[in-house]
Amino acid sequence: MTIKSKKLVTLDEYIIQSQNRFPGATGELSQLLRDIGLAAKIISREVNKAGITNILGNDGSTNVHGESVKRLDLFADQQLISALDRSLITCMVISEENDGIVKLNSEGGKYIVYLDPLDGSSNIDVNVSIGSIFSIYMRQPRFGKELVEEDALQPGTRQVAAGYVLYGSSTIMAYTTGMGVSAFTLDPSIGEFILSNDNYQIPTHGRIYSINEGSYNSWEPGLKKYIKYCQKDDAETGRPYSARYIGSMVADLHRTLVQGGIFIYPSSKKYPEGKLRLMYECNPHSFIIEQAGGMAIDGKKRILEIEPHSIHQRTPIFVGSPENVKMVKSFMEEYAEEPA
Repeated sequence: MTIKSKKLVTLDEYIIQSQNRFPGATGELSQLLRDIGLAAKIISREVNKAGITNILGNDGSTNVHGESVKRLDLFADQQLISALDRSLITCMVISEENDGIVKLNSEGGKYIVYLDPLDGSSNIDVNVSIGSIFSIYMRQPRFGKELVEEDALQPGTRQVAAGYVLYGSSTIMAYTTGMGVSAFTLDPSIGEFILSNDNYQIPTHGRIYSINEGSYNSWEPGLKKYIKYCQKDDAETGRPYSARYIGSMVADLHRTLVQGGIFIYPSSKKYPEGKLRLMYECNPHSFIIEQAGGMAIDGKKRILEIEPHSIHQRTPIFVGSPENVKMVKSFMEEYAEEPA
């Protein structure tokens, strides 16, 4: 009997095949995605051996948001920026770990990249899944003018690509260029990302909700009632739903993408504008979820249509299966006038 083995498609091969579908494509975006993939391999290697190297713990500094910076945060930031700088097609990077824009060696590069180098870094020291997030924009034409922060302030609808890398039981890189969501799993034996899913589709409805319930008392009335709805026994609608919250947006959103349901990080008394950053957390994840058939709103309007005013802007987010997002939106609207 002859056993036919499945042909393995690497990340590089897949990117090139996708590029070849478009006559006249220059290959620069493809190179950028490959650069990110290379940096992800290096970060994955360090994450997997973090417990036996001197890379765990805080480095003693704080980032622009006042959060303690982990050594692995800085390592990931350096690796990603260095990889993007080498190909000379990215003019600037905006990262969670840097206050302003980071101009690269090629100020004539056509791409602007937002990064959350290591999302969920509070989980690093306890060996819980973490990730990297990226969001890619085209530089708007302003020939002969110096790069400024305003060049990077574009709504999420203008993203040309976005993705994440999840460092978990396996390392997975998922991305979209606006034609669906593809995912690749790192095979450490050969050092290559191998195609594992080339068309993610989020379930239209899911029975998992993901939210930090420790902040319950500071939520809007509509959200409180929605969570109570999720917890109520009702065999006909499959409730109660299961609560799952990892505390790493990449990990929580990857589970939501695969299994369906909803991820929520709302506004609260402590964070009236939300805590998660619009440009390098919410926009890229919203682009991915929408490309897989899901929805992402700030409680009222579509995340990708928000006009940004700051590179580190925050926003509430409700993202996941379309039926779940529509349901929570209806609760928020129905109880909008009710006192907290």
